[in-house]
Amino acid sequence: MRGFFTVGGLKLSYLDFGGPGTPLLALHGHYNEASAFAPLAEALAPRWRVIALDQRGHGESDRAESYERDDYVADVDAFHRHLGVGPVAVLGHSLGGVNAYQYAGRHPDRVTALIVEDIGAVVDCDWSFTTRLPRDAPSREALASAVGAAAPYLECSFRQSKGGWGFSFDIDDTVASQKALNGDHWNDWVSVTCPTLLIHGTRSDELTAAHAREMITRRDDRATLVELPAGHVVHHDAQAEFAAVVSAFLLDTE
Repeated sequence: MRGFFTVGGLKLSYLDFGGPGTPLLALHGHYNEASAFAPLAEALAPRWRVIALDQRGHGESDRAESYERDDYVADVDAFHRHLGVGPVAVLGHSLGGVNAYQYAGRHPDRVTALIVEDIGAVVDCDWSFTTRLPRDAPSREALASAVGAAAPYLECSFRQSKGGWGFSFDIDDTVASQKALNGDHWNDWVSVTCPTLLIHGTRSDELTAAHAREMITRRDDRATLVELPAGHVVHHDAQAEFAAVVSAFLLDTE
């Protein structure tokens, strides 16, 4: 089921994959949207009910004037309050992972468990890939061909318009968001008090093994690291393994 709510005049969209299970809020990364979590939602059902946000500037949500850290965290807070589900577990990938741990660190009474997928406490994002993306293509096939090896990761965001095919995100907005994501976020990471799972893809070009281990060390054993044979988008590259690890962690934290 698709739903909408408004925060600061911005209309945001989300997908509630439904079912009787315990809610799990999911936050996607750049280039993606809520639908990217459909396979995970299916794998976790019926025990868990995944509710995924189209973050500002992504999917069916409005484009925004600002993509600063506080904007994203305020969106997550508004999303959570709109759902009215009480304290919940939150999962986030990349951009969504930072949003998730910043929300958990700043609102400890609202988050019961945290899952962060392949992003660090210090982010040094390179937006050169973003600026090389095609702004339009005559067909879906042409768009996929232009994107190349990254097409399987971005295809949930492919959109058709009167002018041809493009993305559900704006390229310039994405660059602005990536620039705002960069920085030292250690204070937020170490402020998290709930049980935390950090999932690292062993082939990731975003999070190094050394940084992942340091994140666990700085949490004084209040966080667990799991490494899976995958790139940066672990939930895509290792679907079954990712879902199994997430499910086991959530069961342990109930």
